Amino acid sequence: MIPKEQPLSICTLDDLQAQVQSYYDRGYRLVQMSCTKVDEGFEISYCFDLDWQFETIRIIIPPGTVVPSISGIYGGAFIYENEMHDFFGVEVSGMNIDYNGNLLKTAVKYPFSNVTFKGVEKCQKK
Repeated sequence: MIPKEQPLSICTLDDLQAQVQSYYDRGYRLVQMSCTKVDEGFEISYCFDLDWQFETIRIIIPPGTVVPSISGIYGGAFIYENEMHDFFGVEVSGMNIDYNGNLLKTAVKYPFSNVTFKGVEKCQKK
């Protein structure tokens, strides 16, 4: 089996909802959303699938950026958005269900917002 190309495109925050709406309108399902810490910001990926065609759009934001919710387009996105908030401290506006920071209980508030290796150096530097 030859794997199909899985396009990934970088999107601006201003274009995020329009691009997500475009996937919805074409019948794609939301597969997952993920967030990770990169350099001095966050990388958020939105992955979609239609007939085994997997595509991703990605935004890269500095800390303190408020990301518009896509839960008005894909209702189930609220769970990913609440996780992003609780793990990384990424603010998401307009979620259809907002747990206000109480979806996940962690010993440290926003545990992945500033990940370090053994508490000394950022993991990305290892």
